[in-house]
Amino acid sequence: MRTLREIAVGQTVTVVKIEVTGAMKRRIMDMGITKGTDIFVRKIAPLGDPIELKVRDYELFLRKEDAEKILVE
Repeated sequence: MRTLREIAVGQTVTVVKIEVTGAMKRRIMDMGITKGTDIFVRKIAPLGDPIELKVRDYELFLRKEDAEKILVE
């Protein structure tokens, strides 16, 4: 398994696990990123932060430190 941060632009992946607990996990889940969700990586900023994603038919920008906590396949 890889983290969401390691995924290249143009790829679609499925969330396997969120490796954080507490308020941070709740915040990620409130954005619609839950186990089994498909995520399409649209763009990565020139310095790598943030990452633009398409999740559940809407656009989402996620910091790379948060993307490291999301395991995908």
